Amino acid sequence: MCEVWSVAELFGHVPLTAILWLLMMTESAGNCPRSCHCSDRGGMVVQCMSRSLDAIPSELPRDTVVLLLSSNRIKQIPQEAFGELPRLRELDLSHNTIESVEVGAFNGVSEGLRMLDLSNNLLSSLPRDTFTHLHARVRLSHNPWHCGCALQEVLRGLRLDPETVTQVSCHTSIQDKYVGQPVIHVLDSGVNFCTFHQKTTDVAMFVAMFCWFSMVTAYIVYYIRHNQEDARRHMEYLKSLPSTAHSSKDYDSASSVF
Repeated sequence: MCEVWSVAELFGHVPLTAILWLLMMTESAGNCPRSCHCSDRGGMVVQCMSRSLDAIPSELPRDTVVLLLSSNRIKQIPQEAFGELPRLRELDLSHNTIESVEVGAFNGVSEGLRMLDLSNNLLSSLPRDTFTHLHARVRLSHNPWHCGCALQEVLRGLRLDPETVTQVSCHTSIQDKYVGQPVIHVLDSGVNFCTFHQKTTDVAMFVAMFCWFSMVTAYIVYYIRHNQEDARRHMEYLKSLPSTAHSSKDYDSASSVF
C-alpha cells in the first residue's frame, strides 16, 4: 500500500533554503515572457533571440542581469525601456532594425550596465544625451552612420568596444571624402565636424544677410528711380504751362500803350 505524504510532512524533509530557492525559481519562471527563455545563473538570463519581436517584451523578471534580444525586428528603443531592470548588466540589441533611440532609453540601468550591443542596426544618428551617465562598453559597428557634429557629440566620452571600434564607419558625411572611413580614424586625424557645422551655419547666415541687403538695395534704387521719373514728368508738365514771365512782359507792354 502506497504511503501518502501530507504537504507539511513533505516539506518537513526538505531544507528551508531549498524551499526558498524553489519558490524563487517558480516566481522567476512565472515572470518570464512567453516568447523568451529564462534561466537563473546567479541572476536571471533572459534569452529572446530570433523570435520575430517588434518591441521589447514587457514584464521581464526584475532580477534580469543579461537580456539577449538580438536578431529580431525591433525598430525603436523608447524612453526608460529598461527602467524596471535595476540589476541589468548586459544588453544585446544587435541585428535588429533599430532606427531611433529615445533620450532616456537607458535610464535606470545606465549606472550598472556593463555591455551594450547596438551593432548591425539602421542607426544613422542619435540624440546627444542618449548615453548620459552610461559606463558600459558599447558596440555601434555596422550601422549607416552620418558623420557630422551630432555623432561626434554622441561619441564624446563614450566607451566604444575596442574590438569593433574600427567598424563604426561613415556611411554618409558632411564631406564626401570621409565616406567609408572609420569614424575614430577621422576624428583622431584632427577633423572637427562641429567646426564644419559652424562654418556651414556662418555661410548660411552670410547668404541670408546678402539676400536681405540685395533686396533693400534694389528697393532703394527702385525708389530713387521712381522719384526721378516723377520729378521729370512734373518738370515737363511745368514747362507745358504758359510762361509767367512772358505774360508779365505782355501786360507791361499793354500798360505803356495806354
